[in-house]
Amino acid sequence: MSRRRAPRPAAGAIQALADALAPQTLLAEVQRVWPRAVGDLVAAQATPTGERDGIVVVSCNAAVWAQELDLMAPALVAAVNTALGAERVRGLRCQTAPARGWAREP
Repeated sequence: MSRRRAPRPAAGAIQALADALAPQTLLAEVQRVWPRAVGDLVAAQATPTGERDGIVVVSCNAAVWAQELDLMAPALVAAVNTALGAERVRGLRCQTAPARGWAREP
């Protein structure tokens, strides 16, 4: 008679599936580690939105945040690379995100 195995948590299988389905780009990897690497406060105000040749574009909610992150860029790049486990990000280009839901009248 065979013995039944105890149920295993589904979290590991779900995480493996999510990792397999996620785009395999540097931007996707940075987006995954961003909140953990930069902290909740910065992550609430700034989001990685593009990448080219190791330079990550970060869209900020306000110009003051874009300026602040420009000053913090070396530390943020180091934190992101640490979270990635490799030196993949060379720099940040911070910009103010366009306002959502607002359209100019002609």
